[in-house]
Amino acid sequence: MKKPLLYLAVVFTAAFSVVIFFKTVPAAESARNRENAMDENKSEKTEMAVFGGGCFWCIEAVYERIDGVKSVVSGYAGGLRPNPTYREVCSDTTGHAEVVRIEYDPDRIGYEDLLELFWKAHDPTTPNRQGADVGSQYRSIILYSDEKQKKVAEKSKEKTAVHFDAPVVTEIKPLEVFYPAEDYHQDYYEKHPTLGYCSVVIRPKLKKLGLE
Repeated sequence: MKKPLLYLAVVFTAAFSVVIFFKTVPAAESARNRENAMDENKSEKTEMAVFGGGCFWCIEAVYERIDGVKSVVSGYAGGLRPNPTYREVCSDTTGHAEVVRIEYDPDRIGYEDLLELFWKAHDPTTPNRQGADVGSQYRSIILYSDEKQKKVAEKSKEKTAVHFDAPVVTEIKPLEVFYPAEDYHQDYYEKHPTLGYCSVVIRPKLKKLGLE
């Protein structure tokens, strides 16, 4: 009589273990899935910065080489005319500046770091001009998206001003609308590294900043 009871006990124990196993594995997998989703969401967290410092081809090429920057788009902002074209912006009648919109991972690089590079990447003391590029569309400008960015930008400008012999004329104003530039302007240096402007202006800038 003992053997049947022992047999039943073994069967019951095995069955119970199988149930526990199949209940535990999905729970563990679910926990791992939640952790992976949290990691993915963290890695996808991005913020935006919009700067103008002369020709957007130059500024775009600079920030595309920075760790933590996910994308850079050349465009127009700071003016009044809706949906401006490159020709209209170059006419110096739209109020818009050539700018770049920088999408970055704040866990890898901060807004302050982007600003520090901004001051090094152009001359913020020349009104409506960068080198041979002349016009209000080439002015030095920071377009902030919230009060936090505004305060950081103003503090950064004040901090960097002591390093220049002339007054820093960089405009700091709220971002109203950003208009992406035409497709042929995007990734310009990457597509045309040997063209005259890229060779004479952009490449030396990148080398000076240690980015090429």
